[in-house]
Amino acid sequence: MLKSKKILSILLCLSIAFTFLACSRESNQDSGNENKSDKINIICTVFPQYDWIRNILGSNTDNADLTLLLDNGVDLHNYQPTVDDLAKISKCDMFVYVGGESDKWVDDALENSSNKNMITVNLIDALGDSIKEEEVKEGMDAEKEEHDEEAEYDEHIWLSLKNAVTLCNTLSEKIQSLDSANADVYKKNADAYVKSLSELDKQYENVCSSAKTKTLLFGDRFPFRYMIDDYGLNYYAAFVGCSAETEASFETISFLAAKADELNLHTIITIEGTDHKIAQTIIDNTKSKNQEILSLDSMQGITSEDIKNNESYLTIMTDNLSILQKALA
Repeated sequence: MLKSKKILSILLCLSIAFTFLACSRESNQDSGNENKSDKINIICTVFPQYDWIRNILGSNTDNADLTLLLDNGVDLHNYQPTVDDLAKISKCDMFVYVGGESDKWVDDALENSSNKNMITVNLIDALGDSIKEEEVKEGMDAEKEEHDEEAEYDEHIWLSLKNAVTLCNTLSEKIQSLDSANADVYKKNADAYVKSLSELDKQYENVCSSAKTKTLLFGDRFPFRYMIDDYGLNYYAAFVGCSAETEASFETISFLAAKADELNLHTIITIEGTDHKIAQTIIDNTKSKNQEILSLDSMQGITSEDIKNNESYLTIMTDNLSILQKALA
């Protein structure tokens, strides 16, 4: 029901936007290319893409207008494009989006864009066989809504450093084709950034391979499947990563509390921005009732203020490694 309401709302917004864009397109054609900027115009939907591209552009940011659509703390699953957002997308040179269930609105937006030479990057498509279907694990509360028969893929692809390396190389190639005059600079920047990603990936591998505990228990949604699979870890969680549920059933709470006891886990994990109520309820139902609540950042609520405060993909993933190391000790 929640997704149905969201889709209806987005369709209404798209209808209004396309009427606006048609009029805007006619106006732009009448005025010629007087207002066309020499800068390349790149739009991203979520923060990890934005930060990757920021690093690829490097000091050449003066040659590009880079826009992050989801910069007010709204995550991908709840985002609804505004008329202004759709107008920006329609005219940009390059549009980067995740490409999962939450991006159903993108196809119509691109079909009605005024820039028919736009480069589009669907990150899920770019990963090919590396993407994973959303998984309902033992003990989880399944979503209380109907599902399509076709596979629904886990959209949180950026939470794998290995995926990040692949996607940064793809984005670098696209940006080089868009601005060939600075292609060498973009490639050099991308190579240096990918090296940093790979070094951090090795640190994750070292921590996880030597860990005493190999299982994480989430009293929350679970968007970290790509990370868990990268390093051979196991997990239990209250909900899948894209769930809109906020209340866990008695059965789920009991199952997770019993797992914490069985595996002698000393931490319960949450994601950023939650009130930890479910995690605390799990702890209250364990025998020892003394587990610590730790939070991993899935980067779904980054704001423009966070960016001003120098938040970055690498700093967040480095902080996540510290939390992971503590949870697995």
